[in-house]
Amino acid sequence: MGVSEILASVDREIALLKQVRALLAGPAAVTAKKKVGRSKKAVAAVSPATSKPAKKIARRKKRNLSPEGRKRIAEAVKRRWEARRKAAPSK
Repeated sequence: MGVSEILASVDREIALLKQVRALLAGPAAVTAKKKVGRSKKAVAAVSPATSKPAKKIARRKKRNLSPEGRKRIAEAVKRRWEARRKAAPSK
């Protein structure tokens, strides 16, 4: 038995298992998930074609934490976790 035959056998088995899973899950598994975001119709209605050039949106400069600030935050979180552990009832 060659590699291609083994792969074909595995593919058949996967297809069969997917069909069985779909049957066992029922009609809920067959329905497609709702996509997130606006529909294409809504986007077309909101943004009508104009002859004016669009304004560029100014992006805010990304803020970076200093190493000291990062250390202060880490220490505060550790203190918070320690307080929660002490407050939690022990089993």
